[in-house]
Amino acid sequence: MTVPRFWREQPSRYNLIGSHCKTCGNYYYPIRNLCPECRRDGDMEQYKFKGTGKIVTYTVTHTSSDEFSDLVPYALAIVELDEGAKLTTQIVDEPDKVATGKRVHSVFRKLGSDGDAGIIYYGTKFELDKE
Repeated sequence: MTVPRFWREQPSRYNLIGSHCKTCGNYYYPIRNLCPECRRDGDMEQYKFKGTGKIVTYTVTHTSSDEFSDLVPYALAIVELDEGAKLTTQIVDEPDKVATGKRVHSVFRKLGSDGDAGIIYYGTKFELDKE
């Protein structure tokens, strides 16, 4: 990801800000200007998600590019937030603890960096709720 793109997407990455259509009631992440259901009739507003949800599906990555080699193995999941929006995210717990249907909550973590001496950027990942 380029640095300009990172800064442009920073509010939604740091705060889990998406959209809510006041016409049909659907929630979307990331931010959308147009509701896919209502099209032009939709009345969209920004919405800050609570950051809680459940794992819909997941995969465990055992081999990756050099940029992420220190993270393997790691779990990537599609999380359905309590409001209904779905997003792809990393689960920061041990991959053998990850399972479909488990409850998760958002956490603030390092996403990556731009080169060896570049900027470090942070954002939202998810971890399993304590049982």
